[in-house]
Amino acid sequence: MAYVIAEPCIGTKDTACVDACPVDCIHPKKDEDGFAASEMLYIDPVECIDCGACVPVCPVSAIFALDDLPEKWSSFTDKNAAYYKR
Repeated sequence: MAYVIAEPCIGTKDTACVDACPVDCIHPKKDEDGFAASEMLYIDPVECIDCGACVPVCPVSAIFALDDLPEKWSSFTDKNAAYYKR
């Protein structure tokens, strides 16, 4: 997994990262079923191409390269993968 969305996204769900992603690997989008019910956005660990385009546009600094993910949020690696059943 190249990038992980972590705790700061919970309740925010700003979709600037969705728009910035060149491979459409961040979901749910505003127009998808489940957006309202989802607590946060998630990066598909298989589809992510490690480009980093999503990082600078996140207004709450919720996106981290896997190697830079703070230890306190390590569980978000599994949460992102689980959303995509990976």
